[in-house]
Amino acid sequence: MDSETGELAFLPLGGTGEIGMNLNLYRWREAGTEKWLAVDCGIGFGGSELPEVEVMMADPGFIADRKDKLVGLVITHAHEDHIGAVAWLWPRLKCPIWCTPFAAAVLRRKLAENGLANQVKINVIQPGGSFDIKPFALRFITMAHSIPEAQALVIDTPAGTVLHTGDWKIDANPLIGAPTDEAALAALGEKGVLAIVCDSTNAMVEGHSGSELDVRRSLSALIRDLSGRVAVTCFASNVARMESVALAARDAGRSVAIVGRSLRNMDAAARECGYLKTLPPFLTEDDIDDVADDNILMLITGSQGEDRSALTRIARDDHPRVSLGEGDTVIYSSRMIPGNERAIGTVQDNLVRRGVRLMTDDDHLVHVSGHPARDELRRIYKLVKPRYSVPVHGEWRHLSAHAELAREAGSTPFMMEDGDIITLSPGRPAITDSAPVGRLVLDGTRLVPLKGEVMSARRRMLFNGIVVASVAVDQSGNVRGRPKVTAPGLLDPEDPETDRVASDFADSLQNLPANLRRDDTALLDAARSALRRTLGRKMGKRPMVDVHLIRV
Repeated sequence: MDSETGELAFLPLGGTGEIGMNLNLYRWREAGTEKWLAVDCGIGFGGSELPEVEVMMADPGFIADRKDKLVGLVITHAHEDHIGAVAWLWPRLKCPIWCTPFAAAVLRRKLAENGLANQVKINVIQPGGSFDIKPFALRFITMAHSIPEAQALVIDTPAGTVLHTGDWKIDANPLIGAPTDEAALAALGEKGVLAIVCDSTNAMVEGHSGSELDVRRSLSALIRDLSGRVAVTCFASNVARMESVALAARDAGRSVAIVGRSLRNMDAAARECGYLKTLPPFLTEDDIDDVADDNILMLITGSQGEDRSALTRIARDDHPRVSLGEGDTVIYSSRMIPGNERAIGTVQDNLVRRGVRLMTDDDHLVHVSGHPARDELRRIYKLVKPRYSVPVHGEWRHLSAHAELAREAGSTPFMMEDGDIITLSPGRPAITDSAPVGRLVLDGTRLVPLKGEVMSARRRMLFNGIVVASVAVDQSGNVRGRPKVTAPGLLDPEDPETDRVASDFADSLQNLPANLRRDDTALLDAARSALRRTLGRKMGKRPMVDVHLIRV
């Protein structure tokens, strides 16, 4: 496929210039028509910068407006930042999905939770398999990562071949799943690669990411010498790590219980696909108290300090079934995702306050990254020999470090961020256009724009509080009785200041012009302004305000 007919372009709606929320698009344009292919559809988390947000995802509005031209969605692997938004965004896309058996098992559970189990067509492709989503000819290449069946995607078009790596690393002993298929990458490089669209997460880290086998050996040695209850928290999707913890527990004479819904779901998906088959079923939360403290190990969700996770609740001592205390140990077999430092620190402080001993990757070999460090990036460039490089999956400093390395490897890098459209071929790649981008926040069971009025109001309430006043007026607009003012998070109900605010608010209403007080709409607007002024004078704050007006 080397005849340069048609035009190939790449557009990230999420995941470039940031970590998480991966949503990538490829466009093929020829003879006045165009088709789009989506790759990955994941979530991100708010972190300390967006405390009002728990889960968010890229706004798919651009491609949703063109869904008649969207030929399909390919999932490279089952991590939340690549698959977690599918169940929420698919109703806007309505396209078939292609993924490996393990990703399909994970995805089916997510779709079922959202009532979409029988609506979405999932095409299952074996690792390393080839498939066509016309006009794109596609092929998976197996890559090692911290989850089974991670795949790079080869995209063949008449204008050239692109390698979209997804998340990957080079690990000779990934323990579950095959190592990165370096022979396939080398064969692809010999054929000729127009561009590589490549993971940048660890582009600032010199050396090698390390092997999962080394973590297994270290965990076994650590856990063997511990007494009391032992809890290990890790990313739920790291099936190899789950197996390593279980084997280390077995060597130490401990039974393993799973605590947390995401771990239970991942365990079920893994066993459905033939993984973890050498391990007996894990115990449940209800079984833990039946096992002596020195003979139990718990795999627990919450390594990133998520507010509703099992470990966070245990640290606060409000988990209904599980407790940890003096003499127990918690092992953090995970890395700290940037933005989660404060949340993780709070959980760890609460655990230490309860007498729990902590072990982290700062002082023990309990985690290795699933992403390539610089030596691994150098290796893939040597194998694939791409003419051009597009760093993705990272913040700007990661992308810049990756671009520098690509240049040293003889590839020409192109820096871009969400919303940039880069025309890869024909001719020299260039950013030729842009698309609108944004973020959607998962608010309960609905999606709302991050920059919309709902989340804007949430931020104002978070930092300045909210005040609600209820006031009764007669038909002439005279105030009857005392207004009722509530200010949760701002004023205590028994605080005398609450009565003074209510009294000043009533006086302000009574001083409004008589004709204005007879018009409900005008009176409401004036009442809100009066309440804001009263609060500004009394408290020096400008909270969200609302007024309930009752005509009597």
